[in-house]
Amino acid sequence: MSTQTSATTPERILQRVDWKVIRRLDGLLQGDYRSLFYGYGVDFADLREYQPEDDIRYIDWNVTARMNTPYVRQYTEDREITAWFLLDLSPSVDFGTARALKRTMLIDFVTTLARLLTRHGNRIGAIFYGSRVERTIPARGGRIQVLRLVNDLLNKPQLPRASFTNLTPLIEGALYGIKRRSLVFLISDFISQPGWERPLNLLSRRHEVIAVRVWDSREIELPDIGPVVLEDAETGEQLTVDTHDTKFRLAFKTAAQQREAALNEAFKHAGVDVLSISTADDLVREIVCFAMLRQQRRK
Repeated sequence: MSTQTSATTPERILQRVDWKVIRRLDGLLQGDYRSLFYGYGVDFADLREYQPEDDIRYIDWNVTARMNTPYVRQYTEDREITAWFLLDLSPSVDFGTARALKRTMLIDFVTTLARLLTRHGNRIGAIFYGSRVERTIPARGGRIQVLRLVNDLLNKPQLPRASFTNLTPLIEGALYGIKRRSLVFLISDFISQPGWERPLNLLSRRHEVIAVRVWDSREIELPDIGPVVLEDAETGEQLTVDTHDTKFRLAFKTAAQQREAALNEAFKHAGVDVLSISTADDLVREIVCFAMLRQQRRK
């Protein structure tokens, strides 16, 4: 039985995105939505010697070994992009503050990008992960596909807090399940057991991967508000702490910064770009800033 209200139906969410988000993006990006994506095609065209600005993912190692100099594969660029959303819907995405949950930001981002892509004739698909890979929505185009995706997101129930997330099956599901070279959005808070870094590295060699990290400021720094109960977003385990304790707040912040540095290093090693969105961010502003940075890197 659906629990959707009239304000949170897929149709209403899509209307809101069209009016409040897509229009702003059109104005700020001046219609150049492809500046968000490289969109390389899959049709092999030619080989040529490597140049410093080339993407190392296109080095042909067999030819490089024979010729004793780096060679890269060239591809003809498709007009159509096939995009996949790898969706981490584990218990920790239901954390947030008064303004929004991480899940809310995830849904808004997916709706925006799905609408932006499909209205230009591209196809989108999705892989859902809760405590395991639960389902796959095959890639298709059109407005109905966006509505289906949003509806499935809205009807995805929150999971009981039982165990730690493991992103490895989600990434491996894409690694072995997506055959055609695609644009892949890995959307998660990346609160996960270790081990996902290697499959991410492999995935980025086959596809254009963008890691979209959703987070909340309370995960980075605790306010000085006295005794509070901290609850593990994955397991539900609770711990009472006193946030008046300066040393505790500093230790909490230091641990968060170390985790942040480790994540950034993993993304850098895998060669993926990162779009970081907090529950307090303006989604349009963050998308446009991300697009501008990617444009600058391509020049």
